[in-house]
This record gives sequence, structure tokens and C-alpha cells, in this order.
Amino acid sequence: MSRIWIYLFSALCALVLSGVYQVKGIEMFTSSELEAVNGTNVRLKCTFKSTSPLSEERIIVSWSFQPLGKATAEMFFHYQETAYPPIKGLFKDHAVWSGDVMKGDGSITLQDVQFNFNGTYSCQVRNAPDVHGFASEISLRVVQKVSFSEIGILAIAVGGSIGIILFILIIYIIVRVFRRQDNDMGVEMEDNITKHPML
Repeated sequence: MSRIWIYLFSALCALVLSGVYQVKGIEMFTSSELEAVNGTNVRLKCTFKSTSPLSEERIIVSWSFQPLGKATAEMFFHYQETAYPPIKGLFKDHAVWSGDVMKGDGSITLQDVQFNFNGTYSCQVRNAPDVHGFASEISLRVVQKVSFSEIGILAIAVGGSIGIILFILIIYIIVRVFRRQDNDMGVEMEDNITKHPML
């Protein structure tokens, strides 16, 4: 009896281990946060890597949206051999396909973004038999004006300082060149006077 349990346990372990070995996963890459100005277009970039060869017939891309303050997300965009943009709801005439699945790109573009587009967007890709993987999320903030990050402000400050230094250096070089030319002309005139004194 105990021998039967050993065989069953061994068979079960073999099944589990073979299942773990065969499980594959798709790697997803997105920006964690995006900011867009109200009324402009923004590309929600979603790229992926699959352990299976890419195939137009097998790749499925799904986009879902979870508004701010809501607990659930709702799918609004689907791609399978062709794009299926939303025909009703919040994103009708706003969401367009901008990816290329054969290059590992499942991106979409939101056109004329509105303030109620604030929320979390999830991109999920399947490429059978490679169907396991997590949805990658992007948090979108729609604002009245683009806000400068600290890095952006620092880059502007450094760039401005370098520009001022270069401007001063150029003026200094120009002044030196003109002075040298004036000195050369003065020396030449003195030589002429020395060689040809007035009678």
C-alpha cells in the first residue's frame, strides 16, 4: 500500500515539475507614469518580448482602463490580426492603434485627451502558447499645462548657464581678434612712416 502512495506521489511530482517547466511568460514594458495636456494626443507605449515566435494570427493585445476612484477596470481596446477600437463609451473616436505586433509593439494612441481620461491603463499581450504574463500598467495624468519636473528645471538651468558662458567666450574671442588687428595695423603704419618719412 505504501508503495502505491510512493508511485502516486512520484507521478504527481513529475506532472507538476513538467508543468512548471512548460509554463512560459511574456515580458511587458511600459512607462509607469505619463502626463498629457488636455486636448493633445498621447501614445500609450506597450512593448513586449515573447518566448514563442511572434505570429499575427496568435498575438492578442488587450487594453483596459480603471478610472480614478474606481475599483474595477474595463476593457476598451482589442487587437487580434486587426485593431478593434471602441465603438461606444468614453474612448469612442479617441483610441487608435499605433503598434506593430511583429516588432513586439502593442501601443495605442489616445487622441484629444480629456480630464476624465485620468486613471490607470493596463496592457496585456498573449502569443499562444505563450499566454502567461502580467498586465503592464500606465498611470495617466491629464493636466491643463505640462508641469516641469525637477530634472527638467535642472536641465534648463544647466543649459542656460552653458549658453551664457559660451556667449561670453565668443564675445571675448571677437574682442581679442579685433584688438590684435588694430595693433597689427598700428605697427604697419609706424613701419610705413619710418621707411618713408615725409620730406
